[in-house]
Amino acid sequence: MVGAVIAGKYRIESLIGSGGMANVYKAYDEQEGRTVAIKMLKAEHREDTEFLRRFEREAKAVITLSHPNIVQSYDVGVDEKGVSFIVLEYVHGQTLKEYIKSKTYLSPRETVDIAAKVLDALGHAHEMGIIHRDVKPQNVIISDNGLVKLTDFGIARDATSTTRTFAGTNVIGSAHYISPEQARGDRPDARSDIYSSGVVLYEMLTGRLPFEGESAVSVAIQHLSSIPLAPREINPDIPEQLELICMKAMAPDLEHRYQSADAMIADLEAFRKNPE
Repeated sequence: MVGAVIAGKYRIESLIGSGGMANVYKAYDEQEGRTVAIKMLKAEHREDTEFLRRFEREAKAVITLSHPNIVQSYDVGVDEKGVSFIVLEYVHGQTLKEYIKSKTYLSPRETVDIAAKVLDALGHAHEMGIIHRDVKPQNVIISDNGLVKLTDFGIARDATSTTRTFAGTNVIGSAHYISPEQARGDRPDARSDIYSSGVVLYEMLTGRLPFEGESAVSVAIQHLSSIPLAPREINPDIPEQLELICMKAMAPDLEHRYQSADAMIADLEAFRKNPE
């Protein structure tokens, strides 16, 4: 692919990432004179109706979203060989997962700052009727100049969708960050993204995941039936109020969880103004 020109204007420079569904390339937009990221469906999935549907869903989702904390989408299309692609803003930096690992865990101040920006991005998506369904540190990019960007709407769903399954399974999302209702195969809503955000908050504060296991299934079951160790038991320096926010976001019962991204942001901002 390197050196190839897509759609007559995107010159592929290098492969920068690869996931289960697609490859992501760094490219140069010769028409606009800017570096971009191009996400292309992998060759082995190009005849798979479900993967094509999923890729088209992502394209539809990202093209409707415009927010400073969401990786911007510039273009979607099909190349000369019939391969679907999405052209995205190129963000030079590292994932939040890599950032946490480099620091062991983050300070309360930095944690709140990053969490509020991710939630603001999710709030925008939710207002547009889109549930992300795969919120995790691997899908948050911290740019070299400190910008926080949510990415990868690959399994996003319209909030009105009733479909429960993908690829023959009921579990949609990454097991370590999945909400209990997703683990059950129930239809997710905005509060499912809130739960996953709570897991990300937990990991930023402690440097650990709330649940570990030998398999994805065993981890998913823990989200359904177990209570994680309180963050302050891992790191006593975590302020109590921040722990309460984290645990409320991760409440197994939907009704006890934050009901919106804005509600969680409000508590984070209140904590920021008065940590006591």
